Amino acid sequence: MVPPVDPGTRRREIAMFLLLAVLIWPVLSIAIVGGYGFIVWISQLILGPPGPPAV
Repeated sequence: MVPPVDPGTRRREIAMFLLLAVLIWPVLSIAIVGGYGFIVWISQLILGPPGPPAV
């Protein structure tokens, strides 16, 4: 049998889910993709563009 859930706890859970779903995950995904792009950009500045060497 499941114990009754306090309405305040349920409201807090919904608020935390919305915070994660609407704010944290999109910002985190943009930061990860941007960080990867920055690493690629810096590596190309140091190592040169990708592809076979110029003949």
